[in-house]
Amino acid sequence: MPESVEDNSAATAENSGQPELRRRRDLRRADGGNAAARTGTMPVVNPRSISAETPARPAPTRSSSWAQAAEAADERLATGATPVISRIPAPQQPAAPPASAAAPVTPATPESPVRDEEQAPAPAAPVRDEPEQGSAADPAAASVPPQPTRATRSASRAAALAEAPMPDFISSPGLFVREQKPRPVGGLRGALYKLTGGSLNLGPSARQREEDELARRISRQLQGSYNTAVLSLKGGIGKTSTTVGVGLTLAEYRGDPPCAIDANPDSGDLVERALGEGIYQQQAPRTISDLLKNVESIDSLTALARYMHHAGRLHLIAGEQDPEVSDSLTAEEYLRIRKLIAGYYSVALTDCGTGVTHNAMSGILQSADNLIIAAGYAVSGAKRARSTLHWLASHGYEDLARNAVVVITDKDEVSSRVDKDAIEDHLAGICRQLIAVPHDRGVADGDLVTLDALRPETRRAYREIAAAIVDGYV
Repeated sequence: MPESVEDNSAATAENSGQPELRRRRDLRRADGGNAAARTGTMPVVNPRSISAETPARPAPTRSSSWAQAAEAADERLATGATPVISRIPAPQQPAAPPASAAAPVTPATPESPVRDEEQAPAPAAPVRDEPEQGSAADPAAASVPPQPTRATRSASRAAALAEAPMPDFISSPGLFVREQKPRPVGGLRGALYKLTGGSLNLGPSARQREEDELARRISRQLQGSYNTAVLSLKGGIGKTSTTVGVGLTLAEYRGDPPCAIDANPDSGDLVERALGEGIYQQQAPRTISDLLKNVESIDSLTALARYMHHAGRLHLIAGEQDPEVSDSLTAEEYLRIRKLIAGYYSVALTDCGTGVTHNAMSGILQSADNLIIAAGYAVSGAKRARSTLHWLASHGYEDLARNAVVVITDKDEVSSRVDKDAIEDHLAGICRQLIAVPHDRGVADGDLVTLDALRPETRRAYREIAAAIVDGYV
């Protein structure tokens, strides 16, 4: 059996004649292997045999994603908790001597640095461990002002965040983008803006702001389908031209196209006024009667478009031109047409023709959300407009009469003997709003109505009417 390393070392020392090694060998043999106490050698410590009296600090958990790490950080800021920071343990200091023989304070050595990411002490300041509870206070520490603890600083920071939360891109995106001043259009402000390449922006004028507000009111999004009826007791006072002008204005500003229905029993000319007589004759003359014959088979907008005419983005349904059947449209048939249109259009205008007692009128008034009462500056026209409102109020349509929009069109350019202000005052108190359309040859001729051919004042009047209509829907 081979000898152990220890026996070999002892034999070697004995053979070499070293008495000190022989003495240590004898002591080991006599003490049974407890040689560490007599030789001064460092005993071997097994890490697994460390006493449970000094529990190890648990390793901080690592987040599996950036979102979890950000959530944990936000939670620490909200609760005032601080992340675990590993520190190098300072060497054990001896017990403090009596106050009369207190040793001077020594600065921190590189072997025991103090790490604090939030507030580091000054380089010349001494670093001392806090005295244990019940120990004598250090006289030198009395001259050093107390520093706020980490918990106090964290609590103060959490309170400040709670009072003034940090803005973010989701809840307050406008805080991170500088608001741009609206661009002026036309006039001196617009000219200066163009000449300076946009560096001098005086903003829009008061008139432009009014126009922008009208555009906003007209283009509002609607939930559902709405119908406005345009009627009068007297013909030739601008009823059809108002329907076309307002319809084209709605088509210009709204994202969804409007629809105009010609329900005039006396061979209405709504489509001719919107397209022109020549273009309408060249197209297939589909009318409201053709639509009624096939209304049950129409199940899509594509199928409905076969019976429609288009003046730009304004979609129109032509009235019946045959005198023998033009007055045959009943209230039930109109309601069937209205129900079909409601599935595809959010705004519909109905040109009712002259009078309020023809066959389809009860269906039109039953499905109308608001009314436009056409009138003129002639004395007879103003009286008939007032009579129309009175008839509506007395036949169960009081809400429609009270919320009606009266449109006075200066179609014939009446003489100066007519007191326009008196006529307006006569009608203004019995309706929701009164709007005057100035004299314009593009309307008075009774031919094609296009927005480009109208005067700016006329176009603005149509914008005001369109805005008032949409106001009655919301």
